[in-house]
Amino acid sequence: MRDAITWFDIPTENFDRAVKFYSDILGKDIRVDTFMGQKLGFFPMDGMNGVGGDLMPPGLGNEPCANGTRVYLNCDGIIDEVMGRVEKAGGKIVAPKSSMGEVGWIAMIMDTEGNTVGLHSFK
Repeated sequence: MRDAITWFDIPTENFDRAVKFYSDILGKDIRVDTFMGQKLGFFPMDGMNGVGGDLMPPGLGNEPCANGTRVYLNCDGIIDEVMGRVEKAGGKIVAPKSSMGEVGWIAMIMDTEGNTVGLHSFK
């Protein structure tokens, strides 16, 4: 097993708002497309070899949650920039950037949908 995670879904209450939020804070487009008949917002990934994920519109059985499973987004080398855009995009900083020693830096944010999401950077 190469990686423990291969894919993640982040549920939304307002799909378009969530697409804008993540596009704004990451500085990269969340690609909206249809997969198996369902509109989803896809996070950038490195082809089929990388870990990927999507934003899910309401009504697919999952609901946003502040205390559920936490996903950490790769913000390697740009964590300060990303954190600087969170509140402007309508989110909240739940825990500021803190050192994790050899494994880099993490921070926690709450997105516009009520999900708590982690940010991670080795640099």
